[in-house]
Amino acid sequence: MITPILMLGAGRMGGAMIEGWLAAGAFAGADLIIRDPQPGPAALAAEQAGATLNPPDAELARAHTVVLAVKPQLWREAAGETAAWLSSGAVVVSIAAGVMSRDIAKAFGGRCVARVMPTTAAAIGQGTASLYADDPAALARAHALFEPLGAVVDLNDESLMHAATAVSGSAPAYLYAFIEALEAAGVEAGLSSREAQRLARSTLTGAAALLARNGGEPAELRRQVTSPGGTTEAALDVLLGDGGLPPLLREAVAAAVRRSRELGA
Repeated sequence: MITPILMLGAGRMGGAMIEGWLAAGAFAGADLIIRDPQPGPAALAAEQAGATLNPPDAELARAHTVVLAVKPQLWREAAGETAAWLSSGAVVVSIAAGVMSRDIAKAFGGRCVARVMPTTAAAIGQGTASLYADDPAALARAHALFEPLGAVVDLNDESLMHAATAVSGSAPAYLYAFIEALEAAGVEAGLSSREAQRLARSTLTGAAALLARNGGEPAELRRQVTSPGGTTEAALDVLLGDGGLPPLLREAVAAAVRRSRELGA
């Protein structure tokens, strides 16, 4: 049995999960118990839909699944406040970046643990979630939670969660930063702010949709839209040259991996 689901934290990511579940009809509001000292719009909307918000501690024993969705720096505090109240069979699904399963299991009294690195597009059913668990039941529980929210990828080694965090969990921010920079460059080239925003955003979301629909290799799609000696090739000579995107992204991913490991120390 998966429900009730206890959400420990309903901030940006936890809130996106709640929004996605309710929108998809995967779980009803009454299936959710939410514990958050400063509930945001998603938690409040879930309460209106029947969720239990910030109940007495004894109510936590009803939960069959516990989603650890607080910031990594706060996870031990959350575990300390709730572990003693949980049923012995509750499964913990953690989205705390960098925090190892063994540490979570210990803090939650030896309960089964799955780790997940999701993305906020879960709110619209377009999320991506990297999953790891050494217990098949815990892995199945994570699948049940995240398959309604988008794509899921199983990892066979927990150490790969650091890389998954860097390549997927943090990557939406990389794209947003790229769009910011492209818009600014468009304004510098003479476009109005509104023109640059509409052109950059619609072009990139359209290109991403085409990649998703065709399922082709990005390198091949890039070649298809790059005429020899043309404007695109001139721009790519900069983007793919020394100091361009490939070394920058390698450095960015490596930095995120290092930070993920630090958060779990």
